[in-house]
Amino acid sequence: MNEWKEFKGTKWQEEINVKQFILDNYTEYKGDESFLVGPTEKTKRLNNKYAEMSKIEIEKGVYDVDTKTVSGINNFKPGYLIKEDEVIVGFQTDEPLKRMINPFGGMRMVKQALEAYGYQLDPEVEKEFRFRKTHNDGVFDTYTTDIRKARHAGLLTGLPDAYGRGRIIGDYRRIALYGIDRLIEEKKKDLLNLENEELTESKIRLREEVSEQIKALNEIKAMANSYGFDISNPASNAKEATQWLYFGYLAAIKENNGAAMSLGRTSTFLDIYFERDLKNGIITEEEAQEIIDQFILKLRMARHLRTPEYNELFAGDPTWVTESLGGMNEDGKSLVTKNSYRYLRTLYNLGSAPEPNLTVLWSERLPENFKKYCARVSIDTDAIQYESDELMRPIHGCDYAIACCVSAMTVGKQMQFFGARCNLAKTLLYAINGGYDEVKKELVVSGLDKINSDVLDYDTVRKAYSKAMNKIAKTYVDAMNIIHYMHDKYAYERGQMALHDTKVDRLMAFGVAGLSVAIDSLSAIKYAKVRPIRDENGIAVDFEIEGDFPKYGNDDDRADLIGVEILKEFYDDLCKNKLYKGAKHTLSVLTITSNVMYGKKTGSTPDGRKAGIAFAPGANPMHGRDSSGALASLNSVAKLPYTNCCEDGISNTFSIVPSALGHDENERIENLVNVLDGYFEKGAHHINVNVLNREMLIDAMNNPGKYPTLTIRVSGYAVLFDKLSRAHQEEVISRTFHEKLGC
Repeated sequence: MNEWKEFKGTKWQEEINVKQFILDNYTEYKGDESFLVGPTEKTKRLNNKYAEMSKIEIEKGVYDVDTKTVSGINNFKPGYLIKEDEVIVGFQTDEPLKRMINPFGGMRMVKQALEAYGYQLDPEVEKEFRFRKTHNDGVFDTYTTDIRKARHAGLLTGLPDAYGRGRIIGDYRRIALYGIDRLIEEKKKDLLNLENEELTESKIRLREEVSEQIKALNEIKAMANSYGFDISNPASNAKEATQWLYFGYLAAIKENNGAAMSLGRTSTFLDIYFERDLKNGIITEEEAQEIIDQFILKLRMARHLRTPEYNELFAGDPTWVTESLGGMNEDGKSLVTKNSYRYLRTLYNLGSAPEPNLTVLWSERLPENFKKYCARVSIDTDAIQYESDELMRPIHGCDYAIACCVSAMTVGKQMQFFGARCNLAKTLLYAINGGYDEVKKELVVSGLDKINSDVLDYDTVRKAYSKAMNKIAKTYVDAMNIIHYMHDKYAYERGQMALHDTKVDRLMAFGVAGLSVAIDSLSAIKYAKVRPIRDENGIAVDFEIEGDFPKYGNDDDRADLIGVEILKEFYDDLCKNKLYKGAKHTLSVLTITSNVMYGKKTGSTPDGRKAGIAFAPGANPMHGRDSSGALASLNSVAKLPYTNCCEDGISNTFSIVPSALGHDENERIENLVNVLDGYFEKGAHHINVNVLNREMLIDAMNNPGKYPTLTIRVSGYAVLFDKLSRAHQEEVISRTFHEKLGC
């Protein structure tokens, strides 16, 4: 096949196997960033126009919304920013930044989102969907009483019952490597082979799903054709490979309004095409960077229509277009290429931005030049995050990617059922208050005994906490099974699942919030004297603490190992319950920006935190309590168990002032590389890196628009600081900004 000319290997030609194609053909790059170039004039014009439109969008909340056309792979005419300047084309609707409606998830959500921005749903759309049940309808028809109570009280929050679940990564590379016609042919073979298996309920459903996938592949081809491209066959050069791949991703975000629409692991794959074209004189380095810059610009312009409730959960209008860079292969060779550098370079060529969510898969064995360049980009932009390749690669192989914020899955081989979080701090209060909610004063979890002692006894509280976690884990699993059954039934992601193997492994992603609050609360009960202050109903609404206690975040096992114990126990409780479609249980310590909302819904806790105060994000220590220096704080987080427990991810957002890393640029780069090496060597999973001063954030909060591209890492993702609400900005500012590495 001419499109594959000069490519090595045969196994990937005989079967759908992108991983093998990469391993057979990629070129590792150990050099530095000196080959990189700036943006072309075309890219500058496009980026400037996008910046102008973004200002209008920030002022209005949304740039525009199409209230008549529902979401779909091929439901919109082509859209352009400046057509003659675009080397990579495609938008979700017929105009850049115009958002679409997705009633398949729920009509109520669409109407709420439109009304929030001053729009009204077209009556014909509402009339049409009277005859079609939605995901949201199905979920609330089947929710149990226990689930409804837990959701209402904020014990289980952020469940994807009122928004699209997301977190599924189509292997968009398959379109570039094989072309749509080959993918359709393979799916038809799979459908035929399923006739040889017993037609159980699950096999009948799978046959229907594969049939829908084939339809979606045809729609992707038709959508690309509307832009003037025939993607029936494999891509023949770097520009086509990027465009073909992007059409696959574009189909996903046209069809779905998911919480996280991650991109996958594309840079090393595409680099194979770029290297071939550069070698043959088809493109120059300037043209190579232009293709990547414009591809990234398109990803930055992805938009979804969300409700105010959603925006409170996930502040900053994120789409989590996560791209995974670097990492190692199983033979000990890095997967760093020149394209890994080009992707990072876009943060200079286009300006700093939160999307795509650039994630470096870190290993101490990565090329030193690449490690230093990553550190430089972090210091300059605060726009990238790091995750341990040494932890994830043994589980998922070397061709995995990050979904949403921090969660790993093998590309095209695994998918994920996303499930938000259980409030562990509130769970502890339920253990003390006999299942009564401390805010609403309602019984939420039955079968728990109220603790009435004057001073809280650690062993008594700990035993009650175990009972509460076990009960809540059952309710949590029930909710997740219902949600994903209904999502598959009424809002199935046809296009994304068409770019997976037909028989795919499934992960179910549970999560916890308030871990540091729970740790410090139990530590206070164990090492100090904690007296509950009860209301007229005997519910503990506040606490008096006498004496000091070890606090999580100071490399003190007395506190830190309480966290290890809690996570292992809650994970085991979850695993006692069967999952929909035979999924595997996973757990995360991750809050996104919903740590603010969680705090609002949670009363005073035994660690001294007062009612309504925001939780720390993810696995972070509570603000200001990690007082022993940056390294001690990192050491505490690194103790939390990833393997066989928190394989959905352990998010740590780390902020340090520039002077703490050194007095000049080279010293700061070297020190940050050493910090990352040391942190991951201790078994840590994830870290966001912010290198900035608190004073700048305060100035940005008080002077909106002064820092239009100020990007910060929050909890597993990055945001434009200007897009955060005042409450979220204040919470970010209140976090620990480390002024020293050691004690």
